[in-house]
Amino acid sequence: MLIALLMLVCSSSVYAAIWRPSATTTFQWQLDSGHINTHVDAHVYDVDLFEVSTSTIHSLQSSGKKVICYFSAGSYEGWRSDHSAFPSDVIGHKLDIRDGRVKSIMSARLKKAQDKGCDGVEPDNVDGYTNDNGFHLTAHDQLTFNKWLATEAHNHGLSVGLKNDVDQIQELQSHFDWALNEECVNYNECKKYQPFIDAHKAVFHVEYVDSHSSGSSKKSSVCHSSRRPQQFITLIKDWDLTDWRLTC
Repeated sequence: MLIALLMLVCSSSVYAAIWRPSATTTFQWQLDSGHINTHVDAHVYDVDLFEVSTSTIHSLQSSGKKVICYFSAGSYEGWRSDHSAFPSDVIGHKLDIRDGRVKSIMSARLKKAQDKGCDGVEPDNVDGYTNDNGFHLTAHDQLTFNKWLATEAHNHGLSVGLKNDVDQIQELQSHFDWALNEECVNYNECKKYQPFIDAHKAVFHVEYVDSHSSGSSKKSSVCHSSRRPQQFITLIKDWDLTDWRLTC
């Protein structure tokens, strides 16, 4: 009984210590393989888990920044250092997220994020059930996996965001600490983020441009769009996710 109580207290302490961005937190998103520009005026940096160095993470944190580490939780990337860990029968257009071996690999990635000192994680491709994924994944399969992923991230002391997956926000909001959306103004889907807004959680939002020269006009149309909730923390970015950015 005492052991169980101690485990509960420890678990609660870890969860309570998890960083959660406020609804006004500013962010920078740079996932290209180039040198991370550490001089951007933003509270949070979202960078690639496999590309960013531990020294860069620590340097950002020493200047008061928080660091979110990106990885794909639902697709296979053959250039990643752990690519050989994926059995061939879990690889389709997306990963077979029902398979325990996929979960083991994702647990290892979360451990990598924890060991590197990331404050949070951005798991990508967590809406594979909406695509031709090769495994006939269902909405229930996705919900089960995404809830597991959020819990596992918290078990590693990491903040975790829901990337897109707009049709499951209602069911998943309470499991995630913040959200990241791509192109909801373009697709007229931003209203689906009301559960995150109502919970006073940060919604990081990005709309893309094909060239930097069109950035100013894109910024004007997006930032003044009636489709964009004023609570959103919005960036205009290029598709390569370099350090270039415009803000609302």
